[in-house]
Amino acid sequence: MSVTSFDRPDYLIEEDIVLFGDSVGKFFDQHAPEERVAKWRADKIVEREMWREAGAAGLLCLAIPEVYGGAGGDYRHEVVLMETMARKGVDGFGASLHNAIVAPYIYHYGSEEQKRRWLPRMASGELVGAIAMSEPGAGSDLQGIRTSAKRSGNQYVIDGQKTFITNGQTANLVIVVAKTDPAAGAKGTSLIVVETDETEGFARGRKLDKVGLDAQDTSELFLQEARVPTSNLIGADEGQGFVQLMQQLPQERLNIAVGGMAVIERALRLTIDYVKERQAFGKRIVDFQNTQFVLAECKTEANVGRVFVDRLIGLHLDGKLDAATASMAKYWISDLECKIVDRCLQLFGGYGFMNEYPIGRMFRDTRVQRIYGGTNEIMKLLIARTL
Repeated sequence: MSVTSFDRPDYLIEEDIVLFGDSVGKFFDQHAPEERVAKWRADKIVEREMWREAGAAGLLCLAIPEVYGGAGGDYRHEVVLMETMARKGVDGFGASLHNAIVAPYIYHYGSEEQKRRWLPRMASGELVGAIAMSEPGAGSDLQGIRTSAKRSGNQYVIDGQKTFITNGQTANLVIVVAKTDPAAGAKGTSLIVVETDETEGFARGRKLDKVGLDAQDTSELFLQEARVPTSNLIGADEGQGFVQLMQQLPQERLNIAVGGMAVIERALRLTIDYVKERQAFGKRIVDFQNTQFVLAECKTEANVGRVFVDRLIGLHLDGKLDAATASMAKYWISDLECKIVDRCLQLFGGYGFMNEYPIGRMFRDTRVQRIYGGTNEIMKLLIARTL
């Protein structure tokens, strides 16, 4: 039973979407039971086999046309996947980045040859995608990146360091954000694909020790005179990278809001179940007025968030989601997510502080939502420009 009160929009409850959701749920029940996810957390990485299993089940590249090996769906299918993973606690599996961030760059801006070369292998799980934006000295400020890509005959020679890269230890297809013309500022930025298995000068650094998201192999990447063919440039000409990033970032930010709302709903469901069972001072926790007030506030805010996010999914499906509105969703939902998970954890008492309880892990995992995809402070600056 949903903890939010409103029916989902018609476009999210069409029969094929509902059936797809059922199949995704069954897939994760079978392939990502709690003991397997716990092993991912302990190992701090999702094993490669999971990617091949997801590919065989048709869960990779959901919105990519079948002619390129994808499932031929649309963004609704990605929403179902992201929500299902969040609700079932499938921690660390970076399929949403692979599907709904990396693959779209190739599909929207890549050449026909690039699409046919890379997308079918991404759909099967043979290739795992990552995008290397952040650097030690450049996070939300993408114009400040220092990684360079210089032409040398029919190759680019790439030099630079990247950090906080999701899927960093696993990915063997990495879209690198680099300066092909450092003197041109943002107009000198390009996106270049590095197939790591074929590229000398590419190296993986540390699998970073994070506050949360234990199973996610977030990493440093190093490129030292890494040579890739000039045909790996995404787009017909150099210097299009910043525009490509700006056009795709609204979907990335909506992805964060979609996942955040699913976490909010899961946190509330777990907490409501817990306070109805747990007793203190001779009565159930839920029977205390303070508990009722806290959960009433959380449920109200969750309903507001759910209606907002579903509306934005509809706008995005219609091609009408602008950057400022996506920024509103990213910052507001991630703030709300951290707030609600924190309040829910409090109702668990000491058990909420234990990692064996999902609410404790959710508390740690949600914190990064306010940082990645552009910090929430940057989101507010983008919104303010529309005033």
